[in-house]
Amino acid sequence: MITSSKPDSVIVVGGGVVGIACAHYLRKLGLEVTVIDRSTIAGACSHGNCGYICPSHVLPLTEPEAIRTAVKSLFQPNAPFRVKPRLSPALWNWMWQFARRCNHQQMLRAGVGLKAILDSSMHEYHQLIAQESLDCEWTTRGLLYVLQSERGMETFAESDRFLQDHFGVAARRIAGADLPAFDAALKPNLAGAFHYEGDTSVRPDRLNSQWVARLKEQGVKFVENCMLLGIEKQQGRITSLQTSQGKLTADRVIIATGAWSTQLGTMLGCRIPIEPGKGYSVTMSRPDPCPSHPMLFPEHKVGVSPFEGGYRLGSMMEFSGYDTTIPPRRIDQLRRSAEPYLITPATEQSQQTWYGWRPMTWDSLPIIGPVPRLQNAYLATGHNMLGVSMATATGKLIAEMVTVSPPHIDPEPYSPLRFGS
Repeated sequence: MITSSKPDSVIVVGGGVVGIACAHYLRKLGLEVTVIDRSTIAGACSHGNCGYICPSHVLPLTEPEAIRTAVKSLFQPNAPFRVKPRLSPALWNWMWQFARRCNHQQMLRAGVGLKAILDSSMHEYHQLIAQESLDCEWTTRGLLYVLQSERGMETFAESDRFLQDHFGVAARRIAGADLPAFDAALKPNLAGAFHYEGDTSVRPDRLNSQWVARLKEQGVKFVENCMLLGIEKQQGRITSLQTSQGKLTADRVIIATGAWSTQLGTMLGCRIPIEPGKGYSVTMSRPDPCPSHPMLFPEHKVGVSPFEGGYRLGSMMEFSGYDTTIPPRRIDQLRRSAEPYLITPATEQSQQTWYGWRPMTWDSLPIIGPVPRLQNAYLATGHNMLGVSMATATGKLIAEMVTVSPPHIDPEPYSPLRFGS
């Protein structure tokens, strides 16, 4: 049996990058922290993503054209943004709420909340990686959006102007003729690119393993293969957690369970309207030449992350429930999508194929704050496609809430109360 009942003790349920970040900031304030996970620490969506830490990703998924794309995808099994037809009242309610927010006003509102937490996270990452000496392939070369066609350049230029006008996020525009000199892995005759120089990237599995190692040295406990089975409550407080490894008690509980969070809503007595948005990646041996910058190809909806020992292609947003398969056609699609851009075809031997469920909210904002009607429980979930990018600010905000300290950013946009009490 696992027990912990010391004053100022905290259990973090969920050992992804957000749960790890919560543990870090709580421990910094002197609290005793135990992190439990249903599987392995940082083994789910935090493991095989592209590792972007990107303040440029201010625009939410709820763009005006997004719902039209979603409807079309019902009849396009290979669409990068795909809604798989299925009988799921929760999914269709989520889609209805999502559709209601696909307008200019809601996009701007969400963007304000996203910018605050993304900027804060970037600031925290610079301090974290330096202070903890995390060897995680941290790169500060920016993020390069590469366009194949002139029409693509024109469309993206509109988005770039929107980012500049409303959020002060500006890119350096690079002409197609200059791209091979900028990154030797890119083909000639591409239309051009936009370089967001303030973005950074990490190798996510290295970040997580290094971070966990530091936290263990600082006294944080990590318990793997520990399934949450039930929650005992009395007088508006969680008194214990029933887990597959016994009863666990602490003063406070943080729920950082990503795409699984919806399933805990009944236990907690609150709404957590998250849908799993499935993404895929393939990690391969380094080609020659290998990209020297993290890249996105917006016209083909694929990202490229170069690492010291390989490089990764990642993409897709698939609403197919908790499907655990990796269809070969999706991996082939990733490879084909990179071919128009990279000199070396993406045919290198796979080191790893991967899928992960992103915790998608219908307004594109994370869910961070006290659980309604529970005095000692907090949510830190719903980070959509930006879990790595938002993790540090989320952890800091949760630690401030737990210790009743002034918040470093306005927490209201992320409040669980926006879904009702």
